[in-house]
Amino acid sequence: MPRLLLLLPTTTYRAPDFVAAAERAGAEVVVGSDRRQALADGMGDRAMVLPFDHPERAVDAIVALNERTPLDAVLAVDDQGVAVAAAASARIGLVASSETAVARTRDKAAQRRRLTRAGLDQPRFRVVPDADEAVRAAVELGFPCVVKPTDRSASQGVLRVDDVASARRGAERVARIAGDGAPLLVEAFVPGSEVAVEGLVVRGRTAVLAVWDKPDPLEGPTFPETIYVTPSRHPAAVLEAVQRETALAVTALGLTEGPVHVELRIGDGGRVTVLEVAARSIGGRCSRALRLEGRASLEDVIVRHALGQPFEGISHEGPASGVMMLPVLEEGVLDHVDGVDEALAVPGVTAVDLTLSPGSPLVPLPEGDRYLGFVFARALTPGEVEARLRQAAAHLRVRRRDGAEPRSAEPSAGGRARRCG
Repeated sequence: MPRLLLLLPTTTYRAPDFVAAAERAGAEVVVGSDRRQALADGMGDRAMVLPFDHPERAVDAIVALNERTPLDAVLAVDDQGVAVAAAASARIGLVASSETAVARTRDKAAQRRRLTRAGLDQPRFRVVPDADEAVRAAVELGFPCVVKPTDRSASQGVLRVDDVASARRGAERVARIAGDGAPLLVEAFVPGSEVAVEGLVVRGRTAVLAVWDKPDPLEGPTFPETIYVTPSRHPAAVLEAVQRETALAVTALGLTEGPVHVELRIGDGGRVTVLEVAARSIGGRCSRALRLEGRASLEDVIVRHALGQPFEGISHEGPASGVMMLPVLEEGVLDHVDGVDEALAVPGVTAVDLTLSPGSPLVPLPEGDRYLGFVFARALTPGEVEARLRQAAAHLRVRRRDGAEPRSAEPSAGGRARRCG
């Protein structure tokens, strides 16, 4: 029986789906987490605590585990573990992208420099040491700009600024989120619609599993994800350009094996701009909206690839599908969410999955990095999926413990200016 080490941070939404996929692949699962598991006493070498914030120590622990009971693959499910998985795989001798290549995906500044060397179309940018320099860089690049940390994900710490005053306020805010001494990335804002590509890299070649449309305008000032729908409604020529730029970006970063999630913008005339490449699959529980050939989940394909097992075709199967991520829109403490039954009654809605429990703090972007939950739908066309997701979310009302009036969970409720990407 093959042994698979899954790196599962305690904050991940994704543990059940990857564990289930590993079991379907006939693998013995070893769980590596940043905290001790409740059942660890009875699991022996099938559970280990790994300090993801100290990668060298985490890698040493994995290598020691492999010497006791050999591993067939090390797989990170979220950003926190991808560098550890790559380094450990190299030390053990497993097939994986190099540690250097994966590190580029976790450092937005390094990624920008590498894509520049490859001549890819991406936002003009500056890497700066502090908020003062960020303001100067924004003036040099021209407004509007986006200011962000170099090492965060899930849109945490990302702000659009439109003039010198907002650049000053925004850069200081982002600097606090990034932490003392952390560099900042300032980018020219790229207008246009946004898409995301789900891919799998096999021996250096990128296979596109799905292209997600993001139908909400992604204009700032903050950038929470909202709706993802596949298949894409863009013309075939645009989708060919999206797939081509995706493959070029993956190659430029040096990724050779494993899942990738790529964000791109489509501007006037179908011009495609690469925004970001991650060496992992789509975050949260969004992968549940995607079914591949043979009704395989995205996790099935990723796990089988990691273990060197054959897998079936990897194109999208069946009708259109999608997910709405429900961002936290107001600060407070969650009491409960009304309207779940009504949302589930919307035709085509397959699940409403709330991921914040009562009593959880509600922290909006840019400081926060958690979502209220996810709504899933399937239909014959992408347009129907989008409509059903919006209809379902309109039924949901967030109640806070301060007694404030309940707030709609639908991201665009309350004005288009709040929508972002």
